[in-house]
Amino acid sequence: MSTETLLSVCLGLGLSAACGFRVFVPLLAVSLAARVGWLTLASELAWLAETPALIAFAVATLLEVIAYYVPWLDNLLDSVSTPAAVVAGAVVTASVVTGIDPSLKWMLAIIAGGGVAGVVQSATVGGRLISSLTTAGMANPVIASAELGTSVLLSILSILAPLVAGVLVVVAILIFLRRRRRRRAAQA
Repeated sequence: MSTETLLSVCLGLGLSAACGFRVFVPLLAVSLAARVGWLTLASELAWLAETPALIAFAVATLLEVIAYYVPWLDNLLDSVSTPAAVVAGAVVTASVVTGIDPSLKWMLAIIAGGGVAGVVQSATVGGRLISSLTTAGMANPVIASAELGTSVLLSILSILAPLVAGVLVVVAILIFLRRRRRRRAAQA
């Protein structure tokens, strides 16, 4: 695997994790970065940098951000954002992974990109549910702000330092899965 391919995979993983926090923030970041020439997108997904996509991602990002601050809507949005995050994670990964066979790229995008986005999204849904139950939703705006900030920072970090972002994502997911396994073992 070439260095360029490794960096594109790390970029994809970082952006996929960001999709788990907010679906449209990383898509907007990819669209903007490609538009200004910071990213080269896979040819079949070059449309992500076109004006209609950029406008759609900007509007969708704004609506998603606002929706997570509405008390009942945030929990409702979680039910549709989980599958959307998986799809977005696969799309952003496929859009930036270069230098490998297209069928391998799409398998990587679906399994790794979609999987990472799904794991992160599941964790955020669980956190919001706990917050809703323990604080009657009063802490949800704080959680929404943290998730938004994490998505923005992770998107930026992924574009500027993909290797760092990729390593952070892998380490964070391994820690999350280990803790989850320990909790399940303790409950058994």
